[in-house]
Order: sequence, then C-alpha cells, then structure tokens
Amino acid sequence: MDSVEQLLGARRRVIAAHGHEFEVFEAGEGGKLALLLHGFPQHAVSWRHQVPYLAGLGYRVWAVNQRGYGGTSRPRRREDYALDRLTEDVAGLIDAAGAFSVTLIGHDWGAFVAWIFAIRRIRLLERLVIINVPHPLCFRRELKTWAQRRKSWYIGFFQLPVLPELLLAAGEGRLLAATMRHDARNPEAFSNEVLDVYRTNVSAPGAATAMLNWYRAAGRDVMAATDLDALIETPTLVIWGEEDVALGLPCLDGTDLYVRDLRIERLPNVSHWAQEDAPQEVNRVLEEFL
Repeated sequence: MDSVEQLLGARRRVIAAHGHEFEVFEAGEGGKLALLLHGFPQHAVSWRHQVPYLAGLGYRVWAVNQRGYGGTSRPRRREDYALDRLTEDVAGLIDAAGAFSVTLIGHDWGAFVAWIFAIRRIRLLERLVIINVPHPLCFRRELKTWAQRRKSWYIGFFQLPVLPELLLAAGEGRLLAATMRHDARNPEAFSNEVLDVYRTNVSAPGAATAMLNWYRAAGRDVMAATDLDALIETPTLVIWGEEDVALGLPCLDGTDLYVRDLRIERLPNVSHWAQEDAPQEVNRVLEEFL
C-alpha cells in the first residue's frame, strides 16, 4: 500500500460507511470535498495525476476504492452490487466526510454511479464531473444501434459464469494490464508500477467476480430504471477522450436534454482512460470548470 500512497501523493484511510469499510486515499484538507470514483477494472490509483492537483486547488480529495476493489469490503453476492447499493455507498462516504461542499468526479463505472447519484439527487452536489461515460439514457438509445452494440459486445460476455473471471484474472492480471496499455493512446502513462497495482487488484481472491458483478447487477439496473429522465440541476462537466474503444461519440448527443448547465470537452487522440492517458489536458479542463 505504501507504493499506492506514493503514486497518489495521498495518505491511506479506512472509512466506515453504509455498513462497509472503504479504502480511501486522502490529500488536502478542509470542507470542500472532491470525491473521486474509479471505473472498471481499475483502482483509486487511476486518479494519481488528479489527487495532488485537486488538493492544490484547495480541495480535500478522497480517491476511493469502490466496493469489491482494493482494500474495500468485497461482498460476495451478485445483488450486493445493485445500483441502489452503489449509490448508497457514495452517500455514506459523503456523510462520513462531513464536508460543506461536494464535487463528485467519476470515470467509467464510477461515472455511471455519479450520473445516477445526481439524477436522483441523493445528496446535494456543488459540481459533477463525468469522464468517458454517457448519460444513461443516451447510452440506452445508442445501444439500439449496431455501431454501439459492436463496441459493447463484452457486456453480454460478462454475464456468463466463470469464463469472464478466468479471462480477467488470466496470468495474474497480465492480460488485463497488457490490454489497458494497448488501448491507451499514451502507453507510457501506464508504468509497470501502476500496472502492478491493477494486476494485484484483479488477482485478489474474489476480486474478479466482484468487478464483473457490477455489470451483472448494476448494469441491468441501469438498463431497467424508469426514473432517469429528471433534469440535473448540478453544473456538469463531461470530459470525453475521442478514441474510446468501448463508447462511440454519438453517445454524447442529446446530453443537454438531461442537464441544465452542461459543458462537454472532447479530447482528440485520447482513449477511454482519459485521466491517465492525458492528465495535463484533463487537469486543465478540471481547473477551468472548478
């Protein structure tokens, strides 16, 4: 864990919230909280370029390992990864922080959770930042097209038993690490030290199943929810790496129908792993927005 703290420039804490223990990496101090939610199949270390930067902007930064990841509680049942439970985790963390202002920043699955959290107004947010995930209703619309279905084939594969776990954790996570580096536009951004964190993360007992259960439980919830058309009042920034192999640019169309105060920043030649692939560009946009 020392190496993760060094990579993040943060101190490790264990926070009790919503009946679980969450591994949180904290930098900065004060009542303005920036809560960072990573995606699949990542780890809080994905925010290593943003944690010290945001702390320098005056935020108390919490980069959290979400349930099933890292040193956070890892429930075993599929239903433990239902969308309601994931958003309640976020509420519990916000309550535990006791901050007077909350900026919620999410990437990939963390961004889906952040979208739902804002749509349902579970807690008051000062700002919302979304990285490379569309509004759920825009995604559902695009999933009806062949172009997006081809990109999202893996979601169906992840519903299978056993085989996805074997593939995800193959070679003690070496296949996963190689895939992440291959999909990046800046492969040097994924050092061996960082990829070792990801490999250790996915190779832990039960971790691969926990990660996949986000798709098997929360993923189905996102597709079935009937309350996602409420207008988001929170000022919202969407950062989008245009070279995303899993999500097409048309997913951005129509986002303004669901967000009153919206800014979309498209980053050319940047992959799905935007905050790692292009940290300077992402941090510049974050500072302008915040």
